[in-house]
Amino acid sequence: MSQQHSTDVSATPTTTRESTDWWRDAVIYQVYPRSFADSDGDGTGDLEGIRRRLPYLRELGVDAVWLSPFYASPQADGGYDVADYRAVDPMYGTLLDADAVIRDAHALDLRVIVDLVPNHSSDQHEWFKRAVADGPGSALRDRYHFRPGKGADGELPPNDWESIFGGPAWTRLPDGEWYLHLFAPEQPDLNWEHPAVADEFRSILRFWLDMGVDGFRIDVAHGLVKAEGLPDLGGHDQLKLLGNDVMPFFDQDGVHDIYRTWRRILDEYDGERIFVAEAWTPTVERTANYVRPDELHQAFNFQYLGAPWDADELRKIIDTSLDAMRPVHAPATWVLSNHDVTRHATRYANPPGGTQIRTPGDRELGLRRARAATLLMLALPGSAYVYQGEELGLPDVTDLPDEVRQDPSFFRAQGQDGFRDGCRVPIPWTRTGPSYGFGDGGSWLPQPDTWGELSVEAQTGVAGSTLELYRSALALRRETAGLGAGESVTWHDGAPAGLLHFERPGFACTVNTTGAPVRVPAPGTVLLASSPVEVTDGEIELPADCTVWWAA
Repeated sequence: MSQQHSTDVSATPTTTRESTDWWRDAVIYQVYPRSFADSDGDGTGDLEGIRRRLPYLRELGVDAVWLSPFYASPQADGGYDVADYRAVDPMYGTLLDADAVIRDAHALDLRVIVDLVPNHSSDQHEWFKRAVADGPGSALRDRYHFRPGKGADGELPPNDWESIFGGPAWTRLPDGEWYLHLFAPEQPDLNWEHPAVADEFRSILRFWLDMGVDGFRIDVAHGLVKAEGLPDLGGHDQLKLLGNDVMPFFDQDGVHDIYRTWRRILDEYDGERIFVAEAWTPTVERTANYVRPDELHQAFNFQYLGAPWDADELRKIIDTSLDAMRPVHAPATWVLSNHDVTRHATRYANPPGGTQIRTPGDRELGLRRARAATLLMLALPGSAYVYQGEELGLPDVTDLPDEVRQDPSFFRAQGQDGFRDGCRVPIPWTRTGPSYGFGDGGSWLPQPDTWGELSVEAQTGVAGSTLELYRSALALRRETAGLGAGESVTWHDGAPAGLLHFERPGFACTVNTTGAPVRVPAPGTVLLASSPVEVTDGEIELPADCTVWWAA
């Protein structure tokens, strides 16, 4: 007898998962405020727009919302250059609007995580402006990394470090001193050896915790402490070393003392508040150091984000990730896209080539793989992150004209590829309208003509749409006992080449990463599939690039 299963839920679970630590199995939705929803028609998203769309996120089925920075900022790097950590930038609203978002989210049983940017401030921060004005010898300069230059007249940078955005990591002031900025010149690095810096951020933490936020995502969590003496790299190629080795400005052991102090503050508050680290480290074992029991709660799994669509590579990274987290009793995290990388629907549409892709590739192939990758990610033990618009299957916008781009690394030599604008194009809500429902006006980055057919309106209630796939998957994940938190999976080693098959209690997942259908025994009843599948006489023909969930 043949059974046809689309992407709709095809079986009703009889058990419900219970969790004491919500963050161990949470699905957290990243909102990039500038591109999510515009309430006043000025072309830029804002906090009021986010507040109005919170019911959509509740219906989608996520557990928490992570807001990228909305602080007062000159926007030299999309808000990651903060001028005032206790103020909302007028382009996004006011502190009252932030309070309304937090309150409304809590009323909908959604938690709110905000970005914290402790590695650097804006050059328009009051500390830095005063330090520059006061000149060499100012005590305020000790809160940053000011140094005299090398050479006969101090005309050379203090060391050979390069900015992640390209070019030297040092800028010289008219008074002759240089200051360190691992990112844009408008983002001077703070000196975490100075007690005033530590005091200030402890106060900032309490300010937002008192406002009611449920946690913080820590930007550049691996960068706060620099090696003593700021030593040269000694002629090594920094760009090749990044992510592969411990650098004198990244992943220094001293950062962990800072986070132990922060954890003690967080633990004073009720409601299971959390820290999430953006920590680029050479290995997942180094990442695990950030989530020891007395430090942070989660750390992004960038090794998984960069994995190719290949069964062997995926299994290796999944095993390594789970093995690394198990000794520290922290949940693994899984993420496919964010505001800094090409959307995975486009990455998978191209040959493997890192996380910055400049060509659209095969759109049909990319979407098929993206849907399958999503079900794989949501089936793994731990917590998952969803970047706004990926539930719509949005591709990266790879053909933005140069004149509209705003990524600071686009305008600097070398460094990052500078094409992050493509994943930040405002998302579509309706089929038509001046900005496809993003707002009543235009949008700060141009949206493609195809955006309307990918909108929330166009996909809602449509069987087989990517949006309905996400809704079904998140509902099942919440209701199925074998999904969510955990520390391991049981692999089926007899799966054909190119296939992954693993089991969890009462649940199984099969993934076909090949470009051809494969027929295998059906291990149970189909719960959900990323492509239409058919079970006949106890066997299933898995389509190319397809993931199936089973009630085992």
